[in-house]
Amino acid sequence: MELQTLTYIVVGFTFAVYIGIAIWARAGSTKEFYVAGGGIHPIANGMATGADWMSAASFISMAGLIGFSYQGYGGSVFLLGWTGGYVLLAMCLAPYLRKFGKFTVPEFIGDRYYSNTAKVVAVVCLILASVTYVIGQMKGIGVAFSRFLETSYEAGLTAGMIIVFIYAVLGGMKGITYTQIAQYVVLIFAYTIPAVFISLELTGNPIPQLGLGSTLLSDGTYVLDKLNQVVTELGFAEYTTSTRGSTLNMFVYTMSLMIGTAGLPHVIIRFFTVPSVKAARQSAGWALVFIAILYTTAPAVAGMARLNLMSTIEPTPGNYLAYDDRPQWFKNWEKTGLLQYEDKNEDGLIQYSADKKTNEMVKIDNDILVLANPEIARLPNWVIALVAAGGLAAALSTAAGLLLAISSAISHDLLKGIIRPDISEKAELNASRIAMAFTVLAAGYLGFNPPDFAAGTVALAFGLAASSIFPAIMLGIFYKRMNTAGAVAGMLSGIGVTLFYVFQHKGIMFVQSTSFLGDLDPNWFFGIEPNAFGAVGALVNFIVAFVVCKMTAEPPKHVQDLVDFIRAPHGAGDATSH
Repeated sequence: MELQTLTYIVVGFTFAVYIGIAIWARAGSTKEFYVAGGGIHPIANGMATGADWMSAASFISMAGLIGFSYQGYGGSVFLLGWTGGYVLLAMCLAPYLRKFGKFTVPEFIGDRYYSNTAKVVAVVCLILASVTYVIGQMKGIGVAFSRFLETSYEAGLTAGMIIVFIYAVLGGMKGITYTQIAQYVVLIFAYTIPAVFISLELTGNPIPQLGLGSTLLSDGTYVLDKLNQVVTELGFAEYTTSTRGSTLNMFVYTMSLMIGTAGLPHVIIRFFTVPSVKAARQSAGWALVFIAILYTTAPAVAGMARLNLMSTIEPTPGNYLAYDDRPQWFKNWEKTGLLQYEDKNEDGLIQYSADKKTNEMVKIDNDILVLANPEIARLPNWVIALVAAGGLAAALSTAAGLLLAISSAISHDLLKGIIRPDISEKAELNASRIAMAFTVLAAGYLGFNPPDFAAGTVALAFGLAASSIFPAIMLGIFYKRMNTAGAVAGMLSGIGVTLFYVFQHKGIMFVQSTSFLGDLDPNWFFGIEPNAFGAVGALVNFIVAFVVCKMTAEPPKHVQDLVDFIRAPHGAGDATSH
């Protein structure tokens, strides 16, 4: 069966499953819409969290970033930051937020800081972080559709919006949770099966994580040694050498990703769906297990895919592939504009090197590495079709979680919490669905008309969450002296500093080249990249919050008692009704 037909069948089947689950799990109450009724099993919630977390950035982009932009080992900043964030979430946030027992992050902040102002600020910060994140998911949906289903970008994005609209609006968190379990199964098989095939083909070892450290069947050379040899012959830095700025920059980048992960509302809200505090801890642990399956595979995918790519273009040193003899995968990706060749010396050969003057591969987009990997390795069509379904599952699952977080902030925190506290549950549920519908349309608009910073939206989202939401939650749990004035001042200053720094350097930060951030800029604050500045914004948030807190009145006693209750270990293993 030809690839396009098979891809339509596989992707169409997965979409039918998602919609069927949404109809089966239709939310009948606000609790089911916001937190899936609060009765999701920790293992199921861990799997749904894994799908919610592993967005288009993890599935499509991460291996490309490791493979190209950060010279291999330097890409560990993403693995360490993103997985470390879940450890932080499991230890410091998830159990306490579950014991608090509300539906949303702004609701916690509003109650903890006894202020509608604090709640509104939290809603604004949540929307800013979530909207910037969702743009990347919408673009991922459009790109994956346009390549594998051979439609226009606009048609692909429209189809994705319709699918998300149906199962997110219909099912709410209940439908999204069970849909994300199915999406996790799809995306993890789509990611690991090609990796197993390629590892087996190159090294004879079916476990990609071990294959990366094994020897090649072709000449007995270790994979990483061979990759270092190939890239250095073409003038690139050794694959196993990180050249990404200073140690401080790498440390701050890792911290920004870590605390950004722990502060992302669509991730935090997942821990409100389990029945107890103990289940929240278990759920975070299972999420780490399910995420680790993909994240430990990513370095192998990156290294082996780059080796295959470069070996295709230059089979032997100095023996370049003729452009007229380029394989079908090369032609397919040329159509997308994400792979571009320019015959600079008019010899008809594809000369690829680090020298910009002679390099004829003028564009190899990072994001094609995972999606093109099965085609480059000449794997069966069903594997290529599965990867297409996996990429779409990753983008759709995260988009749904983000859209629910945004719509919940609007309908539950603003409408129910502030504007119309007396609204009935049925009216609130209808308002939630209307808010979700408008959110889907707004996200689609941003996907069709992305702002000029679209290439860095995911990293920016982490910075915004790290600099605003995370410190407010941490201080709310662990510092009962923190008051309204301190929390509001901290959130506004943290997110304000981060946005100012990002937009000051947006011309450097958001580039559409094969080098993720372009060259290091001497005007960066202590050499810290804009994408990493969220950690600095968080530090500003903490400092301002402490200073303002000390200058203003203590919180009321009932609020301080609430903090003691949240942190009390007694009964932590029991289901609570609070």
